[in-house]
Amino acid sequence: MFNKILIANRGEIAVRVIRAAKEMGISTVAIYSKADKDALHVQMADQAVCVGESPSSESYLNMQNIISAAVLTKAEAIHPGFGFLSENTTFAQMCEDCNIKFIGPGSAAIDAMGNKANARDVMKAAGVPVIPGTDGTVDTAEDALKFANEVGYPVLLKASAGGGGKGIRLCANDDELRKNYDAAKSEALRAFSDDDIYMEKAIIGARHIEVQVIGDEYGNIIHLGERECSMQIRNQKVVEEAPSVALSQELRKAFGEAAIKAAKAVDYKNAGTLEFLLDANGKDFYFMEMNTRIQVEHPITEMVTGFDLVKEQISVAAGNKLSKTQEEITFSGHAIECRINASTTGLINYMFLPAGGLGIRVDSGIYAGYVMPPYYDSMVAKVISHGKNREEAIAKMKRALDELVIDGIITNIDTHGIILENEDFLNGTYHTKTLEKLLGLI
Repeated sequence: MFNKILIANRGEIAVRVIRAAKEMGISTVAIYSKADKDALHVQMADQAVCVGESPSSESYLNMQNIISAAVLTKAEAIHPGFGFLSENTTFAQMCEDCNIKFIGPGSAAIDAMGNKANARDVMKAAGVPVIPGTDGTVDTAEDALKFANEVGYPVLLKASAGGGGKGIRLCANDDELRKNYDAAKSEALRAFSDDDIYMEKAIIGARHIEVQVIGDEYGNIIHLGERECSMQIRNQKVVEEAPSVALSQELRKAFGEAAIKAAKAVDYKNAGTLEFLLDANGKDFYFMEMNTRIQVEHPITEMVTGFDLVKEQISVAAGNKLSKTQEEITFSGHAIECRINASTTGLINYMFLPAGGLGIRVDSGIYAGYVMPPYYDSMVAKVISHGKNREEAIAKMKRALDELVIDGIITNIDTHGIILENEDFLNGTYHTKTLEKLLGLI
């Protein structure tokens, strides 16, 4: 097992990794920007190293400084969390070249699956159903128009190196495609330092279903069931739940088998998530992309399986076999996660996180007196509930959100209250456009 790991991230995921490492008896190193000198993850880690100025491009995306921090502190491994450099092939390769273990799938698998355009080709070859789309990237607006007119509108422009809903544009006609092509490339370049774009036919009224997988370095790969992620605003997930109410046992089995087939196609190691779209007919599903990292919504999988994904990530990266076989994975009850996002920044005057009673978990990197900087992602907390069934999980989440107070910044707590009272959500009949319609965004 490792003696010391560096966490190349910030916020709640950095806190989450530090907690897991502490419970495993592993020392931790936090990195931080100048804006994050008082951040919670900095205070919790055994050591902390400033890696640059406040903008992420000068700190959390500064590969040389992060590698130098690992060497300086004698960290044996780097956990990238999610976002930032977690799916960056160059960074994973730099870790390998410096004999620092990258707690993730490694550069080859990231290149095969982390790049969304490449992943489509790999999945087609493996026999996994994919959404009709371009073979590789689309390098000009003229090529984009040609594809759109071949498959028919609506179509999606998508960043090849993408994730987190960034670099995606829905286009309903030629004019929208011309307008959005350069915008999607620019956003992709800002978010991922890579402006490659590919295209897919847009599937309207679909549900977003993803399957968690994890593999070790001995060829063993298991899945831990699915998560329903259809409550979204402009491709950004807001509420997730596990399991999905849309799947029959037969369809659930098919999703798991497709996820394992996909992971084995690239000899996948460590944690990853296969994302699929389930057609409005509720029968046909298509591979969308793979996130070659831990997911924001991993806690709901942990709640229904009792399986600590972050500890397992660290363990398999250290060369251990998976702690469980597929047959030993069991599922219990229902879990829901609400992402608490802020629309303003500044001083958090007061905060009260819900506690007490079984089945409530809050992952956060903020505290009363903390000044939230304007440079990074807007998520400030995740509230997770677990009940013996979906109705109990919803009831517990309502109670938790009623108690949750974050004073000093504006958040979307009220939006979650609206979702939890929505008839389509309560009936489990929602899809990826339900929330935007509910909030009057479309």
